[in-house]
Amino acid sequence: MKMRYGMRALAGIMRREMLRFIGQRGRFAAAIVRPLVWLGIFAVGFRSVLGLSIMPPYQTYILYEVYIVPGLAGMMLLFHGMQGSLSMVYDREMGSMRVLLTAPLPRWWLLGARLLANTVTVLPVVYLFLLLARFWDVRPPPLGYVAALPALTIAGLTLAAFGLALSSMIRQLENFAGVMNFVIFPLFFASTALYPLWRLEEVSPALAAIAWLNPFSHAVELVRFALYLQFEPVAFAVCVLALVVFLGLAVWGYDPGRGFWARRVAE
Repeated sequence: MKMRYGMRALAGIMRREMLRFIGQRGRFAAAIVRPLVWLGIFAVGFRSVLGLSIMPPYQTYILYEVYIVPGLAGMMLLFHGMQGSLSMVYDREMGSMRVLLTAPLPRWWLLGARLLANTVTVLPVVYLFLLLARFWDVRPPPLGYVAALPALTIAGLTLAAFGLALSSMIRQLENFAGVMNFVIFPLFFASTALYPLWRLEEVSPALAAIAWLNPFSHAVELVRFALYLQFEPVAFAVCVLALVVFLGLAVWGYDPGRGFWARRVAE
């Protein structure tokens, strides 16, 4: 593969995804309104779950921003990754996905370019949410916004790769839309997005074990630590490993000789 052709394909895919995301105003509005609703309304209930109501105001703000806001940023990455995978299923049914995969470039490069484009489009929205969260006195260190960029990118790629691998196993658009509801919410609630692992261990050791095995928990932890200028090596390793595994499954699933395409030919 010549690098110039690969970069040209990457630029074209990224431009297409950005134009699609900008053109879908409802999707853009939902991406920013959803976490703000959680932050302004639903997160109030979790203050009692975390035991914040009995703590001094300063500690309350610290725990509130450390646990709730990074978890909601992870939720944005999760929803966007799954919605991007939904568009993959749509493109596959319309035939544009087949045209893309017939390009004289490695399949892993084309799918990786799609993952990167899907992640890059949502990063400005995530940063917009983090800036709006300052109105709720959620104010991480200024350098934390810079340090969080690599973590958000890796977490976004991991979650997008998961959705991509899942989309390679679904044959119809309607089926994938239904599967999303059975995937997003268990991943989100059975994680450390809204409450710390030690609190889960006190309530239910089984749920705590599930949350620790959940890749989404490690994606959130990676962002959470980075936002406060810390590095979490275990979360980083799990996210990178999950990214490689999910991308490998997606490459296998979109192989014309195997996965979805082989099943479709057989039918």
